Amino acid sequence: MTKIKEVVQVLEQYAPPAYQESYDNALLQVGDPNAIVTKVLVTLDCTLDVVQEAIDRGCNLIVAHHPVIFKPLKSLTGKTPVERVILKALQHQIAIFACHTNLDHVHNGVNAKLSQKLGLANTRILAPKTQLLTKLETYVPLEDTEKVLTALHQAGAGQIGEYSDCSFRVTGTGRFTPSTQASPHIGEPCQTEETIENKLEVIFPAFKQNQIMRALQQTHPYEEVAHYLVSLQNENQEVGAGMVGELEEPLETEAFVQHVKDSLQISTFRHTAWPQKPIKRVAVCGGAGSFLIRQAKAAGADVFLTADLKYHEFFESTEHMALVDVGHYESEVYTKELFYDILTKSFANFAVDLSSTHTNPVRHS
Repeated sequence: MTKIKEVVQVLEQYAPPAYQESYDNALLQVGDPNAIVTKVLVTLDCTLDVVQEAIDRGCNLIVAHHPVIFKPLKSLTGKTPVERVILKALQHQIAIFACHTNLDHVHNGVNAKLSQKLGLANTRILAPKTQLLTKLETYVPLEDTEKVLTALHQAGAGQIGEYSDCSFRVTGTGRFTPSTQASPHIGEPCQTEETIENKLEVIFPAFKQNQIMRALQQTHPYEEVAHYLVSLQNENQEVGAGMVGELEEPLETEAFVQHVKDSLQISTFRHTAWPQKPIKRVAVCGGAGSFLIRQAKAAGADVFLTADLKYHEFFESTEHMALVDVGHYESEVYTKELFYDILTKSFANFAVDLSSTHTNPVRHS
């Protein structure tokens, strides 16, 4: 039997909460984390109709992309749509979990799914985030090097893109004098000692610092572990906003328009004038992505496809890059499939259903 908190753990390992925006509220919002999962319903939005669908299907956990609770609640009387959703979920013992901008920001998240739908290859993060990485430097006796490195890697250090167990070492001489109160692993109190050590360097996501340091302290043989932690300015190529990639073959305008409609199963979308050339490189951002127009231009995109563009933002297109607004719902609805894939690959003892409730509040006439 699987508890709700175990499902949450898998999703948060895939999209760490540390990567969400400061305004966001991605977490278990409603329900008992220790309750046993019966069935999961995955959705883009959690509305009253979605809660009713969960009831009808026997699901006691709803996994949504958009949080139902964004602002603090001062009461829970059912006077607002959000309160009514929460009350109905509580009455039927249904938990609600949201995985939002943290899932937007990971390289295999929302924008990867959108890129996949559009058939983009050679994809990369459009605007990688900085200040998310930390470097650890420490000094280890030669005979303990592999033990310490293994522990650090298992704790999450040394992953760089598609390469794991990455580290750097250089051998040198360590020198120290233990006090009378010390219990040195090497040498004797009050006697200066020199020993051959490896200086180790590994990089890790900053939010994993506590577990990395526990691994170091638990496996390092020294009573006092010399180490340095350095916050890096490097871009983290695995975390950031948007994505850019290339179509398998360049498409003329008419063919590209039809490709977008077929790929996203939409009948219409807003756009600026098309560039006078075949379309090959496409930048995307699921949801509101106007803040990435400059980065899309810098990436050499022929088209930037996103949602929620305002009238004046359309003027930021150029003769070389068109702006496309497919709609917020339309750009993110396939996140349901992403949730489904993650959960069905991780758990085999309960069913996962794709919500069939159409939650898009926007209508076109």
